[in-house]
Amino acid sequence: MSNSALRPLVVDLDGTLIKTDLLFETASQFVLTQPWNIGKLLGWLLQGKSMLKDHLAQNTFIDAAALPYNAELLTWLKQQKAQGRHIVLATASHRLLADQVAKHLQLFDEVLATEGSINLRSNAKCAALVAQYGPQGFDYVGNDWADLPVWQSAKQAHVVSRSLKLIDKVCSQGNLGQVFGDGNPPLAQALLTAMRLHQWLKNLLILIPLLAAHRYGVASSVGAALLAFWVFGLTASSVYLLNDMVDVADDRHHARKRHRPFAAGHLSLLHGWLAWPLLLMGAFTLSITALPWTFSVSLGAYFVLTVAYSLRLKQIPMIDVLTLAGLYTLRIIAGAAAIAVPLTFWLLSFSMFLFLSLAFIKRYSELKTARAEGQNTALRGRGYNPHDLDLIANLGGSAGYTGVLVLALYIQDAHTASLYATPQFIWLACPILLYWISRAWLIAHRGQMHDDPIVFALKDRVSWAVAALFAAVFVLAKVATV
Repeated sequence: MSNSALRPLVVDLDGTLIKTDLLFETASQFVLTQPWNIGKLLGWLLQGKSMLKDHLAQNTFIDAAALPYNAELLTWLKQQKAQGRHIVLATASHRLLADQVAKHLQLFDEVLATEGSINLRSNAKCAALVAQYGPQGFDYVGNDWADLPVWQSAKQAHVVSRSLKLIDKVCSQGNLGQVFGDGNPPLAQALLTAMRLHQWLKNLLILIPLLAAHRYGVASSVGAALLAFWVFGLTASSVYLLNDMVDVADDRHHARKRHRPFAAGHLSLLHGWLAWPLLLMGAFTLSITALPWTFSVSLGAYFVLTVAYSLRLKQIPMIDVLTLAGLYTLRIIAGAAAIAVPLTFWLLSFSMFLFLSLAFIKRYSELKTARAEGQNTALRGRGYNPHDLDLIANLGGSAGYTGVLVLALYIQDAHTASLYATPQFIWLACPILLYWISRAWLIAHRGQMHDDPIVFALKDRVSWAVAALFAAVFVLAKVATV
């Protein structure tokens, strides 16, 4: 065996072996599951960081099998293990958590971790390793500036980082070994991804009252509507960040959602807890200072209902889809409030039924995927199981067709005749919408639908063509005369 193979290989956990930090994971989970006990966090922190970690480890649950591991490093460690290397997990995370990771990986011969009054980080970790293995008696894999004292006492310093400055600093010590990527995109890119800017297109619903009231020629109304769109986007992004932190454990068990920034470890939970309140404060500042108070009320209702959905309502069958439909309809209500025009019975009814159908498609697609994978139990974090597929399809299809019926009845309304030169042309919109709803359900039934039908529509050329035809019908009804 080579000299390096005879030395223990010591591996850090947070940010090194895994792409997340278990202190932030447990603290976030504690706040979200026990918000009434949030004051305890400060009390525990005042007792010392090691005591904070101890209490959090005992009051939360971490699924070690679902954590986002650094695949490149893990492969290398397995190779070292196969060569007979003695591998040690040395982490500032609490021992209860470190032992769970070690038990899952079956890779470590020894575990050193925070316990009692000792927070095993930086100098404390260095002292513990030197005491056990002697100076230069071990190799160390770390990822942070806090690891510099440990690297200085190690024979070989292996680095997991994209920071050239940190790598150069370790290299200047003369003992740089392997360099591994952290597998993460730049912070700004990860944050923008988590904000889901593409989902802002849903907020175009705010412009519908502007179009329905034919106020698109009034500059002040257009400006107010566009500002409302921007404010709703900031609010929606703040909620997306919060929602993904709430769902991080469930998302790691989902085939697609496990790639979301928080679930994949691309974005720290700490950054999420800093970003979402800032986005929300910015949105409400703009709303209160530049838009009607009724819009701010609508925005507040949207935020409260969305948070309630993220924390609890999405787990209650039928309540979840009604909430989703209500959130879409709230965008239209907010759009009307922003330009101070009255809402019509027809617009509210149409939007509620149409978006209820789309919400059912979302659930149907999730269940269809679960059943195709052989799952017979309830979806994780949801209140449905694959046996509900037929019922959901019936309810969703009926809701969509009822929305088309509302559109047909709208054509006969006396107020409609005052807005359009020839409202009879709007009848052409009914078969167009019937086709799009039927096609969406057909695609979902075949298992080809993205679990969010709005996102699917934005990527679907046929949906864009249908939208163009739908808009053309209303333009025709406005300008054409018979």
